[in-house]
Amino acid sequence: MSRICHIELDDANLPAPTPEIEQERKVAMFDLMEENSFTLPSREGRDVPDGPYRVGLSIREKRLVFTVTTDAGAPAAEFHLSLSPFRQVVKDYWAICESYFNAVKNMPPSQIETIDMARRGIHNEGARILEERLEGKAEIDTDTGRRLFTLICVLHFGS
Repeated sequence: MSRICHIELDDANLPAPTPEIEQERKVAMFDLMEENSFTLPSREGRDVPDGPYRVGLSIREKRLVFTVTTDAGAPAAEFHLSLSPFRQVVKDYWAICESYFNAVKNMPPSQIETIDMARRGIHNEGARILEERLEGKAEIDTDTGRRLFTLICVLHFGS
């Protein structure tokens, strides 16, 4: 049961998302709930509660905060990550997404595909950075990293 069973974004203090950003969020959350891999490793010799896990994502004091509880609500972990390593890749991701959203409206499929390939490359880079930043805190697979990165982008967009 090393998985996320519920994810919640603390976006209460963020501006309303654009329709495109809201769609990215919905797709990432749906895909994440369909399939993910999330394990909390033992830290400092302490036992770690078994999953599945409920994960809260928020940005507090310019840090990305993961709050992890068991499905029953018992605290499991909380970790804070600096947003600095994500800033450029998030900026690049939203720039390429904007190009993609515009291309879908009026460009031929071949050009849309080229932009989408670039978007996937940046998305993979963001997932890689997230996996590195979570090392020793949580273990995730690449697809889970990609989906969580999208949700980080949604939070980062409004902060």
